[in-house]
Amino acid sequence: MKKRNMKRKGFVFKKYEAPNQSPFEKLFEIFKELITHTSGDFDEAIDWLRELDREYKLTTAEYTIDDFIEDLKQKGYLREEIKPDGKNGLAITAKTERAIRQQALDQIFGKIKRSGQGNHKSKSPGIGDEHTGDFRDYQFGDGLDRVSMTESLKNAQINHGIGDFTLSEDDLVVEDTRHKSQMSTVLMIDISHSMILYGEDRITPAKKVAMALAELITTRYPKDTLDILVFGNDAWQIEIKDLPYLNVGPYHTNTVAGLELAMDLLRRKRNTNKQIFMITDGKPSCLKLKNGEYFKDSMGLNPNITNKCYMMAQQARKLHIPITTFMIAKDSYLMQFVREFTYANQGKAFYTGLKGLGEMIFEDYETNRKKRIRG
Repeated sequence: MKKRNMKRKGFVFKKYEAPNQSPFEKLFEIFKELITHTSGDFDEAIDWLRELDREYKLTTAEYTIDDFIEDLKQKGYLREEIKPDGKNGLAITAKTERAIRQQALDQIFGKIKRSGQGNHKSKSPGIGDEHTGDFRDYQFGDGLDRVSMTESLKNAQINHGIGDFTLSEDDLVVEDTRHKSQMSTVLMIDISHSMILYGEDRITPAKKVAMALAELITTRYPKDTLDILVFGNDAWQIEIKDLPYLNVGPYHTNTVAGLELAMDLLRRKRNTNKQIFMITDGKPSCLKLKNGEYFKDSMGLNPNITNKCYMMAQQARKLHIPITTFMIAKDSYLMQFVREFTYANQGKAFYTGLKGLGEMIFEDYETNRKKRIRG
């Protein structure tokens, strides 16, 4: 009896080899992280980079930190500016801001390739502008440009024969299309003081999520809109280019002001699909009164403040604006507030730490964008 040659199958494990990077590329990856953590402060970021170099020997005699800085200038990542004290200094450029957003996108959402025209596909076929490859009978109101002449002529030949060729309305077929729905999103970021309390940096992950979402939408879904606002004692809109410099302040949490601004921004959008993403770690603790004064209560959940939040949630629901809350805290009384807030809006809530925050927001965005346009 002959022995069969049996091939062994399985996984071959090899020692991990880092991608071949130049000295500049290696330092630039670290530099982008440091710039994000220092809220765009170049001098502080370089001080940290020098400290890391001393500890981990990041550079060599052939390529130093000073060489790296010169390369940053040469490649257009730095510009000279006059500091508030009147001295000359260096600051990052728009090119660096874009690189930071791209890095955040790669880290959080993976290597997402730019797609075609970048629009959202709805699940159901109908009158739209994207071909599906499926055909249906012609209906009154269908545009003539959507009639498939090849399929219609074939039907006419089958139905009437070649000898006495005629083409009737019953022979016409059109190709189904899908809507390319557009999504208008407002991202609310809590910048109250609690975002850096208790030895945990919560603002940097929130910034990374915002930068990644901004890069995703502008590159993959350019017909969508993303507005970003921050809220502390008040709420105000910021530009995408401002994200690397975002920092917390000595603020309470005026959730109502944030929601009011978010809904005001969305009212101006023509898109049917609208949504609000809110990243927060604390309870609503502040209201701005009609006389311009602030009502603040940091001790607990004040019903004067929470009831106003519930009213805003209900108002957003009437406007068909779902609110998804990402609560970076797991205190039981805060979770109860979020549950009631979510019920009032019929939205969604995620109780999460910092790990996985970006992935959850990405998945929720991708899910919501597939919903068919209404009205």
